Amino acid sequence: MAAMVALSGCTACDNTNTSSSMPSTSSSSPSTSSSLPNESGSVLPEGPSSSHSESSASDHSTSSSSHSTSSSTVPTLSTDFSEIGALDGSLVKWGPGTHRDDRNRPSDLDPLQEKYEKYNCWFIGKEKGKIYLTFDEGYENGYTEKILDVLKDKDVKAIFFVTGHYVKSNPELVQRMIDEGHMVGNHSDKHPVNGGYTTLPIDAVQDDVMSLHNMVKEQFDYNMSVFRYPEGAFSEQTAALLGKMGYKQLFWSFAYNDWNADKQPDPAEARKKIVDSAHDGAIYLLHAVSSTNTAVLPDVIDELRGKGYEFALFDESIEQTPSSSTAD
Repeated sequence: MAAMVALSGCTACDNTNTSSSMPSTSSSSPSTSSSLPNESGSVLPEGPSSSHSESSASDHSTSSSSHSTSSSTVPTLSTDFSEIGALDGSLVKWGPGTHRDDRNRPSDLDPLQEKYEKYNCWFIGKEKGKIYLTFDEGYENGYTEKILDVLKDKDVKAIFFVTGHYVKSNPELVQRMIDEGHMVGNHSDKHPVNGGYTTLPIDAVQDDVMSLHNMVKEQFDYNMSVFRYPEGAFSEQTAALLGKMGYKQLFWSFAYNDWNADKQPDPAEARKKIVDSAHDGAIYLLHAVSSTNTAVLPDVIDELRGKGYEFALFDESIEQTPSSSTAD
């Protein structure tokens, strides 16, 4: 079994936290329809933990030169909605530590990938030579524009996981991400902390996911198709639900302590850590609030390409739009 490491909440997402208005834990099954939550609820901006570690990606990727488009369809998964409530609702957090296998991958990820892949969860990609850059966006710290400039200059596409708070506060940056061919991913509307979605009834999870999904669709005419859990905290129940809703659930196979804007890692050490951790199918979790990440990104891209890696996006050619419907 994979070693599970408890991950603490990350201030990169919780910088403007107020108390959450979302319901308490329950094992109730998903509701059959989702009414959009109003936007008066308190916002818990996003932020992975310092233990955020490396994970996985999907078989299907596109080259970094291709533009991300809004998805129109979704895969059909084997889990029946009527059975979701019977699945394990206990907390799982992905934090593989520092041990690596002979391919330089986190040594603990294979059991998780094998167990949860049927729900469209990805901890690492399967394509040789591909790397996936992802940035978590809970609040803006003045660096996203610079990151986008670097990605444009280097012709690299990335996935930006946004919260409801981020979308409402920075619509111009979200629009630029879309216009420049990046993927915009769902990182939850309210970003619940201290257990994330596992602390909520399953129907409340569905409502929160669809609240942000519909917000982005209505404001930008963009269908999000990839999801990252607040704090990386999930359960088999939430994995089955999100999979049925049509989302690819992306974790990570690399992360490091970059999330604290007031205590940034040394740039030279960070660059070496990021580059030395490269492996086939690597999903890099980086925080856009990081001055260090912004400073080293050009060199990191050049060095990883020098090692023969290609930057890629997850393929969005799936069969239907993520949906709140719970019908079979």
